[in-house]
Amino acid sequence: MRTGRAEGKVADAAADNWVDRFAPPAARPYLRLSRADRPIGTWLLLIPCWWGLALAALAGPAGFRPFDLWIAAGCAIGALLMRGAGCTWNDLTDREIDAAVARTRSRPLPSRQVTPRQALVWMVAQALAAFLILLSFPPLAIALGIASLALVAIYPFAKRFTWWPQVFLGLAFNWGVLVGWAAHAGTIAAAPLLLYGAGIAWTLFYDTIYAHQDREDDALIGVKSTARLFGADTGRWLAGFHIAATGLAALAILACRPAPLPAALALAGLIGFAAHLLRQLRRLAIDDPATCLAIFHSNRDAGLALAAGLALAAAAATTGSP
Repeated sequence: MRTGRAEGKVADAAADNWVDRFAPPAARPYLRLSRADRPIGTWLLLIPCWWGLALAALAGPAGFRPFDLWIAAGCAIGALLMRGAGCTWNDLTDREIDAAVARTRSRPLPSRQVTPRQALVWMVAQALAAFLILLSFPPLAIALGIASLALVAIYPFAKRFTWWPQVFLGLAFNWGVLVGWAAHAGTIAAAPLLLYGAGIAWTLFYDTIYAHQDREDDALIGVKSTARLFGADTGRWLAGFHIAATGLAALAILACRPAPLPAALALAGLIGFAAHLLRQLRRLAIDDPATCLAIFHSNRDAGLALAAGLALAAAAATTGSP
């Protein structure tokens, strides 16, 4: 019989997550608030940062530079911290809604593992730590990082006033494209804006699938989502988001005017990304929550496929630079 299982385990966390198995008991509620037991959100926040960084290196005259190693690492640490702060804020604003939804009522706030005051202090601590990381980046990246807080603040309320809360999630989760680009290039150009649009379409794709888990509960309590809006037509909408994400990412790559080899590597990564999303569409079963969750989780690999292609392309451009 396994030991080390924690009381207060969150219902939709993986059975063998490290928080429930190894974290000190006093720290577990706070780590659960930060979704440390469910790392997929950190990946989905981080990957666009790496997209933007690699795209900037691909577009620049010198490719990757030594400081880019810190940008990549800083983005990873910052994504972990800001995802935690954002999730804590989301749970603070949604604690009454979460208490009414089967999948979320076991979260730390509705289950009273922590108080709202404790959660607020934890949120501020994470955000301040992320800000210290951000201060090591160039000025434009710092400004963009600070600006993202407005999107983070608005997102939890979006499902109360629009059927398209996934748009607000996309705006927030893909802001890292602009930060990653600006941290390398010190400017903003058309290419990262196109890739930002691709990321928003990707978020609409994966988070609509995710939202189908809660479709019935959301209808009972009046929470809006694209899953409820699209209903049986979800597959056709997702196909449109797939085309938009792939097309905008292709335009972003071409806007950098890469040489033939880097262009081929970047587009190969994009093909891997597009193929992965197509496979998700073929597996889609909107009335099966377990399948929806598994498909949602697989988007880490889809995003990393494009990140790898862009990074290899930038590395090839670095090697070929004078």
